[in-house]
Amino acid sequence: MEKMCVIFGAGQCISPRKHFGKTDLIVAADGGYTTAVNAGLKPDVVIGDFDSSDAPEDDGAFIVKLNRDKDDTDMLAAVKLGLRREYRLFVIYGGTGGRPDHTFANISTLAYLNAYGAKGYLVFDDCVATVITDGKFTLPKDAHGTVSVFAYGGVADGVTLKNLGYELNNAQLTPEFPLGVSNATSVKSGEISVKHGSLLIFFPR
Repeated sequence: MEKMCVIFGAGQCISPRKHFGKTDLIVAADGGYTTAVNAGLKPDVVIGDFDSSDAPEDDGAFIVKLNRDKDDTDMLAAVKLGLRREYRLFVIYGGTGGRPDHTFANISTLAYLNAYGAKGYLVFDDCVATVITDGKFTLPKDAHGTVSVFAYGGVADGVTLKNLGYELNNAQLTPEFPLGVSNATSVKSGEISVKHGSLLIFFPR
């Protein structure tokens, strides 16, 4: 199984996994340290400017203190740390809820990962978000419920939705028209693909 970088933010965090593999990296982004500890997990790395929380002391984690006057969010800094350590699969917990601009920033972080050839997943209470570009995404077999697909960052051409409640074939999606909202899974595993452009996908947990 591919090694995974798991990042905790300070937002809502419902039922994260309790156990991870020996090669997986658990990173807390600033106040996400409390989120991880409350979930019963011990971060390997804690990174942030600690403007909203204090840096942990004497817990054995590697601490990275960032300048508060910076361009990167703490979450993006955590992602960059994982990329430097050669991780290409990222799961973000506690990156939603609270301020909506923070949630949107974390969706942009998914696009950043995608641009660097990595896979990123942002976990909400009842769904997961990911971004793909010029590629295909197959829904997990156990995903049942609402699926929404949006053009992200511009026009998306050659969009095909297969084995979903509403299907598309080689269609165009634009940021101005949310045609792909509120679709649904079916008996077969759904497939979402785009020939040119990026898609933001929400699928059931």
